[in-house]
Parts: sequence; C-alpha cells; structure tokens
Amino acid sequence: MAVKMRLQRHGSKKRPFYFIVVADGRSPRDGKFIQKLGTYNPLTVPATVQIDRQKALDWLHKGAQPTDTVRRILSFKGVLFLKHLLRGVSLGLFDEAGAMQKFTAWTAEHEAQVARRQGAHKKARQDSRNQPVVKKVEVAAKATGTAPVEDAPVAEEPKTEE
Repeated sequence: MAVKMRLQRHGSKKRPFYFIVVADGRSPRDGKFIQKLGTYNPLTVPATVQIDRQKALDWLHKGAQPTDTVRRILSFKGVLFLKHLLRGVSLGLFDEAGAMQKFTAWTAEHEAQVARRQGAHKKARQDSRNQPVVKKVEVAAKATGTAPVEDAPVAEEPKTEE
C-alpha cells in the first residue's frame, strides 16, 4: 500500500483551507485518511501552517511519500532538516545532542527570518494605505514622461454672424 502525505481541501468556494493528512495513495483527495498531521491556511499573509513535527517525522521514517506541496511545507517547518540530521546520527556522523543543537539554532534563525518578513509586509501594507490618492492624469504623465496637463480656462472665439 502506497502511503502519501497530502493536502485535503476544506472550506468553501474560493476560500480554501487544507488539512495535512496521511492517506492511502488510492483514496480520493477528500476521502478516507489514516491520520491528520496539521492544517494549512493559504489565505493569511504569510500562510498559516500548524503541523505536529513528531508525527510527520514518524511517518517519513515509515516511508510515507509527501506530495510536492506538502514537501515544501515540511521543508519550511524544518521536518525534512530534522530527518536529515537524524539520518546523520544513525550513520554515526555526530551525536544526537549535536543534531538537536543544530536544529534549535536553525529554528531560531528561521523564526527570526519569518518575523522580519512579517514586519516588512506589515510596513509595506501600512505605507500603501497611507499613500495619497494620485489622479489618473498624473500617473499617465509619469508613465509617458510628460508634464501633467492642467485645467486652464480656454478662451472662446467670438461668434461671427453670417
């Protein structure tokens, strides 16, 4: 039986919300599953991912194959890095304490990087909200490199009677 780690879609139309599950590869996308590992919400900025690292790691050791999207999520959360480190421990390259020290250092650096990205996104969003509204004429003038045309009163020609 081929076991897959994949996304199971929930939520309404155009409002996706996913469960990260372990399921038989032959079962339908939203069908029967073996175990739920976490959730993934792509609508938030940045996307919200909650996953049980230990369960995911256990299933990877048992041979479950993640889909491409789940592989990216596991990589982002550090599960694949932890699997890599534990493989080094089993080969005798370093001890388990060293592996956990490397993982905690990576986690701290990763969390700081995510926090910086969130701060930059919030700042950019605030800046875009505080920008004054620019008229379409001024935007078009900037795009073409010409000065904006001001509304000057137009002198009317005198009417001649025939």
